[in-house]
Amino acid sequence: MNAETSQKIEPFDRRARRQLRARAAREVADFSFLKKHLAEDLAERADDFGQRWGRVLDLGAHDGCATAAIPADLILRAESALAYAPEIVCDEDRLPFADGSFDLVLSAGSLASVNDLPGALVQVRRALRKDGVFLASFIGGASLGDIRHALIEMEVQQSEGASPRVHPMVDAREAPALLQRAGFADPVVDVSELVIHYREPLGMLRDLRGMGEQNVLQSRARKPLTRRATAAMIAAVEGLRGPDGRIAARLEIITMTGRGV
Repeated sequence: MNAETSQKIEPFDRRARRQLRARAAREVADFSFLKKHLAEDLAERADDFGQRWGRVLDLGAHDGCATAAIPADLILRAESALAYAPEIVCDEDRLPFADGSFDLVLSAGSLASVNDLPGALVQVRRALRKDGVFLASFIGGASLGDIRHALIEMEVQQSEGASPRVHPMVDAREAPALLQRAGFADPVVDVSELVIHYREPLGMLRDLRGMGEQNVLQSRARKPLTRRATAAMIAAVEGLRGPDGRIAARLEIITMTGRGV
């Protein structure tokens, strides 16, 4: 299989993903609230082990907030966007590390748009030392359900069909099996919900852009939205306002824990 054919079967556009992350690096301080929420939770979980870590890998590190407060002898930040100035530049499913390199691997929010998630998990498990710990959290498949449904209905009404606007996401029920198939010991999956309230639909769009979490599907529509389509999307989301007048963006947070073998 040549490189061009391999790229076509991947769901996510690696180049676009890197470009969006690089753009987000310039505004990370203004749009990092979700990353910080996930990072703080993982840091607390790492602290619960009550130890000083040897070698730590921050996978999909962005600005490194997930490992900033973790006591360790060495912390390496791996990120696909060079703009974040990581020690290692790589995609999460293309790790350049030898087996048994780390005592702790953390990933806060970066695994939701990985082309080969099962492969990424296998590589992480191999990179862990025996009894090393893997902690990861990312947005799950139940996120933004009502918003996604409203947008699909709108597009079907506006045209002959709906183009993919939101990434496919991992079903929380499948997450334990992913850890088991990757070979982790003591796999544990927790699911929680985070609700973000918006006064305007455009506020949600600004946050997505600022985080670098726009659509990077290979099958995404490449033409910019027309004014009519944009107005229709805004109207669809406007119809989801709650009694308080705000729009609730409900995010499912999947957190994985596993040990090296």
